Parts: sequence; structure tokens; C-alpha cells
Amino acid sequence: MAHIVILGAGTGGMPAAYELRATLDKTHRITVVNATDYFQFVPSNPWVAVGWRERSQTTLPIAPHLAKKDIAFIARRVDKIDAEGRTLELEGGQQLAYDYLIITTGPKLSFDEVPGSGPLNGHTQSICTVEHAENAWAEYQKFLQDPGPAIIGAMPGASCFGPAYEFAFIFNKDLQKRKLRHKVPITFVTSEPYIGHLGLAGVGDSKTLLESELRSFDIKWITSAKTTRVEAGKMFVTELDDAGQPKKEHELPFKFSMMLPAFKGVDAVAAVEGLCNPRGFVLIDEYQRSKKYRNIFSAGVCVAIPPVEVTPVPTGAPKTGYMIETMVSAICHNSAAELAGRPEAATAKATWNAICLADMGDTGAAFVALPQIPPRNVNWFKKGKWVHLAKIAFEKYFMHKMKTGSHEPFYEKHVLKALGIERLEKP
Repeated sequence: MAHIVILGAGTGGMPAAYELRATLDKTHRITVVNATDYFQFVPSNPWVAVGWRERSQTTLPIAPHLAKKDIAFIARRVDKIDAEGRTLELEGGQQLAYDYLIITTGPKLSFDEVPGSGPLNGHTQSICTVEHAENAWAEYQKFLQDPGPAIIGAMPGASCFGPAYEFAFIFNKDLQKRKLRHKVPITFVTSEPYIGHLGLAGVGDSKTLLESELRSFDIKWITSAKTTRVEAGKMFVTELDDAGQPKKEHELPFKFSMMLPAFKGVDAVAAVEGLCNPRGFVLIDEYQRSKKYRNIFSAGVCVAIPPVEVTPVPTGAPKTGYMIETMVSAICHNSAAELAGRPEAATAKATWNAICLADMGDTGAAFVALPQIPPRNVNWFKKGKWVHLAKIAFEKYFMHKMKTGSHEPFYEKHVLKALGIERLEKP
């Protein structure tokens, strides 16, 4: 009998727990460890930040749903990982031994890299967590009483640009509904070298389409933007040229700002010798396994993926939902093979394909990059109301999946089928 511990209970960790339970013999123990006692559907946070969703609609308690599947749960922060001793030290000093560890923590949010940024001790809002989105909603309600300039975007080192665009368009749409849009100049400030880069060197016609959308809604933009610091009501941005040299200094006033930060690995994971790269992301091989520790696997935003290309201001490559889904499936297949005494069969690989559904208020944009790094076999970017509806359906489906313990692959079964695309790699 083996003990498998899953560290993190987000959109990677929870599906991993369910799929492992369905895959492994019942004699194996599975324990999920998470710093909070609730699951949150992060893709809904842009809606929470403008009051289109409430916390109760996008979160659920973890313990009762895992218990139905005979999966143990511990709601505590992990302070230390002893990879050699195969033990976790939890908040309060509790020790938890494991045979296999699956790291799905998500990122540490590095607001500290830009002084004055962030929702707690800084002057900008965030949609990275439901708490941040709720705080943004509270600040947005104050802003509506005295509207003025707004700045939305992503800071240097960011790798998740889709939500920044989503929020810009949702923010715009909500202001239009309230008949206040004419009082709010909006500037999109991004570390991308051009609009629609998305950390992927563009996908299909993303540059033209997103520029057109921003223009049509009178949203100005600054690209290759190195946000250097934020003060109350003022953001300082250095715009770089293609050679990475300062091109123009901007001092931008604002009354509301939502800026996505750069990501790093969480402290306990980053501190393990030989496990991570300098940013704290887990170094894995093609089978989702740690390059140093054979009994540690990792999936999701916390894994190390190199940038698609060098950009004047650093940008990272995103880990989209479909990619995470396939990472989880590969881990479940490979760990099951290991536990069955068939290590030669632990050869499942995740896909390096990117598929994203981004809401834009009452319409939406979808992109498909197969593979993620160009040149690509499939490379398109489309807009339509169907994407908005698909994003709503995705939210409902995923929350239902978390409640029922289903391990059905959403992208594989629904999205790819609807797009007429077959997965390129199979376990």
C-alpha cells in the first residue's frame, strides 16, 4: 500500500485526486493538502471583481466532496518539504509522510517585484484569487461613486495574459451597462511586445483582432511596458523599444487599476534543493516527473516551462486549462504504472497544446495553438458570442465536476470535439 499526497487543491490538484482515486487500487491512500479549506474556480474571478458572480457560486468546501471518494484532506499550509525523507512539515509542526508527492500548488504572486503594487499593501487590484477579486469588487463599488481613469494589464514577468484582456473587456462592458463608460478613460498596460502576444508569440490573428477590439472600445494601450512602481493614484511605466532600451517614460494617473503580477514558485516548493529553477518552478521531465526525485510529480502553473521567445520586457508562457488537464492525466497514468510495478509503462506525456476560452463581457475570444511553441499545426484565434456562452458552460461544468468527483476530461471530450480537433499526443 502506498500513500500519495497531492499538494494543492486547485484546477489541477482536485481533478488529480479524483482521477487517481478512480485509477488506483483502493488499498492505496490519497491525501490532499491545501492551505485553505475551499476550492475556488479561478477563471470566474474577473466576473466576481465586477459583481457578476458571488463567492458562493465559484467556491465550494473541499473536505466533504473528497470524503465521498475516500480521499483524505488536510487544510493546512505546507512549511517544508523533506524530499529525501519523503515527509511534509505542515503549519503547526505536523509531519506527513508520503510515498509519492504530486505538486499542484499554483503560483506565488510576486507583487513585491513592483513596489506599490498588489491588493493588500499596494495600490492595484488583482483577480488571481477569489479574495483578491472580492477586494477588487469592493474597491470597484467605491470607484463607481467617483469614476475616473483606469489602468488594466500585466506587469513584467507575467505569464497569464488572457485574464487581463478578459477583465479589460468585462470592466468596459459593466461600465457601459451602468452608463458610466464615458467617464472612465481606460489604458491597457502590458509587458507583451505587442497586443495579442499572450506569452505565445501570438496565436493566429490575435494581434489584429485584439487591437481592433481595444480600438472599438476606445481602450488605449502601452506594450513592452515595464511597470517600475505604483503610488496612490499614479503608475510609473517605462516603455521599451525592440532592443530592450527605454523608449518613453509614462506617469499614468488612475482611480482604479487591476494589474496581474509575475508568478514564482511557492516558498516550500522553491526551497527544495534541486527541485526547481531559480524562479521556484518545478523542473520536470517529459513524463511530469521531477528531474531529481523520481517519486515527485508536478502539474499546472507551478511547473517550469521556458518562455516561447525572448521579449524586451520578460514574459512567461501560460499554462492553459487543456494543458493542465493533460498534465494531470499523464501523472495519474504514470504513477499508476509505477505502483503496479511496471515503471517501463510510465510513459504518458502531457500535451504542449494551448486552448483558451476568454470572456469579453457579452462575447468572447478563443484561441488554439497546437503545439504551443511555433511553428504550429493548428494556429487560430476566433471571436464570437459562442465563446462567452462556452465560458459560462465551462464554469458550470467544472463546478459540477468538483462536486461529483467526476474525472471526465472536459477539453478532450467537449472542447476539442466541438472544434473538430483531435489531441496530438495520447497516453
